[in-house]
Amino acid sequence: MPKKLRGRFFLILGVLIISVFYIIPNFIDDLPGWWKSIFPSEKIHLGLDLQGGMHLILEVDTEKAVESIAERITGDLEEVLDDKNIPFVSISRVKGDNILAEVEKKYEDEFKEILKENFSFEFSTPKEEGNILAFSLSLKPEEVEYIKKSAVDQALETIRNRIDQFGVTEPTVARHGQERILIQLPGIKDPERAISLLGKTALLEFKLVDDRGNLPEALKGSIPPEDEILYQKVVDPETGKVNFRPFLIKKRTLMTGEALKNARVSIQSDFNEPYVSLEFNSRGAKVFDRITSNNVGKHLAIILDNTVYSAPEIRERISGGRAQITGRFTTEEAHDLAIILRSGSLPAPVKILENRTVGPSLGHDSINAGFLSMVIGGILVIIFMVVYYKLSGIVSDFALILNLFLILAALSAFRATLTLPGIAGIILTIGMAVDANVLVFERTREELRTGKTPKAAIDSGFSKALKTILDANITTIIAAIVLFQFGTGPIKGFAVTLIIGIIASVFTAVIVSRFIYDFVLFKKGIKKLSI
Repeated sequence: MPKKLRGRFFLILGVLIISVFYIIPNFIDDLPGWWKSIFPSEKIHLGLDLQGGMHLILEVDTEKAVESIAERITGDLEEVLDDKNIPFVSISRVKGDNILAEVEKKYEDEFKEILKENFSFEFSTPKEEGNILAFSLSLKPEEVEYIKKSAVDQALETIRNRIDQFGVTEPTVARHGQERILIQLPGIKDPERAISLLGKTALLEFKLVDDRGNLPEALKGSIPPEDEILYQKVVDPETGKVNFRPFLIKKRTLMTGEALKNARVSIQSDFNEPYVSLEFNSRGAKVFDRITSNNVGKHLAIILDNTVYSAPEIRERISGGRAQITGRFTTEEAHDLAIILRSGSLPAPVKILENRTVGPSLGHDSINAGFLSMVIGGILVIIFMVVYYKLSGIVSDFALILNLFLILAALSAFRATLTLPGIAGIILTIGMAVDANVLVFERTREELRTGKTPKAAIDSGFSKALKTILDANITTIIAAIVLFQFGTGPIKGFAVTLIIGIIASVFTAVIVSRFIYDFVLFKKGIKKLSI
């Protein structure tokens, strides 16, 4: 066997052996560890439209994100003024990103200097009310746009982190327009739990309980301006009845979940009940140390999304940078709460605009229909090639079957997700797989008509058709890459199978078919081609 022919043989053999190793996990579940370490493939993942699951479109309330930033900046402004020993009458957010700051007239210059150095505010001439200047502050328009864009980006990343920890295989999380997020969760078993996990803002706050306030009067409507009423959900362990316990809480937030480093589920040794253990970063540990040292004897409320989870008494200074949330959780509730806190809070509330659930039976029907169309299409192509190109058609049919084999191996190797459009891509590839062979066969026929020998006609047919084959397939691959880059979910599935199918078809047509012809001509010395 010539050296060139021997090289093609070992190349084809190597590709076939590797493909077999990647396809086997689709049929055998219990494989040895060494196998998985060398060939880290899995069963071909099915998309949402094939195995069922959830399809959600969420909208981020970016206006709330702007309000939240303005509220935080209000607190930052108070802290800076306190550090600079500049007294102020009041600083409060009045509407949207508008902040009203009242300072004494004699501190006007110092106040303006602080605004210019530390904040990105727009403000006009302040209103004078006796000895007090009232500044109307607002964020710059470009700052507001940046906050809105960042809110969607942060929400996208936070939701992706939550889904990853939830354990969904091959999810799709992508931006959908300006303020919307597309989420697809294939194979999800508990849709309600998933919605609860994704939709929680998870704004963790630490606030003091107003122990001196009159809670009964507040419940009647006489709420002090610096306080608010929040509730704790209490479940009776015997009857399961849910009650809501009211708390009179100071509005001022002492610390938020931004200082959180980690959250994990632990078990109380006394009562064998799960709770969420919190660990703060270095800055958070210092803040928590200061909060606990300054408020010994008071109750500190741990609040998540305006719901009080616990309000323990601060009995001593806590300097270890740790805290815990208790509340008679089930293990699943504690686990979900830890996931939400670890992945971070959403920058703004999200609203579910579209919620569709695809049943697995519908996906099963889609697979059957796709498989049936693939079989019918493949049989028709095989019959046509044999009828039109005779024995040479059998060579192209072998290349077609091998092409499908390589596509399945590649999907397993790259852990790609097969969707209904992906099946359409495979079916399209069946027709395109013989296209390269058709070009070669027609070129070879032309060469045979000029009186060339079979070997010379084959050599000339492959060499002349090669440029056309590459040109046609490269342009199709470019289009498929664009689909993959800018498409979502099913569109990406179509693009992936199309790209893999094109590469496999070129390989089988240019390498495998050429090897078969050269091998037969070398061994048999054939004088006439059946084409």
